[in-house]
Amino acid sequence: MTFHRRAFMHLAAGAAALSSAPRASRADTYPSRPARIVVGFTAGGATDIQARLMGELLTERLGQQFVVENKPGASGNIGTETVAKAPADGYTLLQVVTPHAINAALYSNLSFDFLRDIAPVSQIARLAYVVVVNPSVPVASIPELIAHAKANPGKINYGSAGQGTPQNIACELFKMMAKVDMLHVPYRGGAPAVNDLMSGHLQVIFAPVSEVIQYVRAGKLRALAVTTASRLDVFPDLPTIGDFVPGYEASGFGGVGAPKNTPAEIVDRLNKEINAGLADARIRSRIVELGGTVTGGSPADFGKVLAEATEKWGKVIKFAGIKAD
Repeated sequence: MTFHRRAFMHLAAGAAALSSAPRASRADTYPSRPARIVVGFTAGGATDIQARLMGELLTERLGQQFVVENKPGASGNIGTETVAKAPADGYTLLQVVTPHAINAALYSNLSFDFLRDIAPVSQIARLAYVVVVNPSVPVASIPELIAHAKANPGKINYGSAGQGTPQNIACELFKMMAKVDMLHVPYRGGAPAVNDLMSGHLQVIFAPVSEVIQYVRAGKLRALAVTTASRLDVFPDLPTIGDFVPGYEASGFGGVGAPKNTPAEIVDRLNKEINAGLADARIRSRIVELGGTVTGGSPADFGKVLAEATEKWGKVIKFAGIKAD
């Protein structure tokens, strides 16, 4: 009996080792060829810059090329669809940003469900917007902007990169909470909106820090506040909107996702390397320059961020009656 019991335990142990071998082998050998990070927006923008940072980080840490592939269009939906339909093998990743959470409420006929079809890998950063005005506008603070808007209902034009973009949603949340009326002027991208702000055709923009920081520092635009819950390292003297409008917070996010059913060991490997890379001072300083706060965290942490953002921005879109272009 003792012999048979020992033999059984030996065979059971061997079977367990064999059943786990493919899993261990898959994790140990990934990546064995180049991978791609899909960006659903044009090259040169903030999302593209984030993706290239991640591509550089993962290439250095994993020894295979992680190349960026831009697939712009439909507020990032074309890129998302590409990744959602890609093989779940870790070789096609998605640069995940705030529009992905917004699009769930903005578009009713998508061929994918973002929260269901994209697996969170890791958050990279929280990203801020900064409220900037043309220097000719007679305001120097958020309370003054609110007073000016209430004295001129519907006469203040605010610009954004387009209908349903994070800049649009962030300002609509401000309008809702501050109880002011400002007219939205959508553009085909952030750059033309900033140009019109500087020329005086617009009065205010809730802009990504990377798009306006050089103009603020040169005195061509006046910064009033940041949209995040706390101040930014790049604008340490700027207050938050929440200092004057209690409860206001409108931060974006950047991170990495993968097709659903991507093996957990590959997701965990990517998460581990991203988090380790985010400790690099060079990577951290670049994210700070973009107006970000380095976060990192587990796949579950990022999944929670995505679910909360989808719910929050869905409520703002419904309240403001925002429709996709």
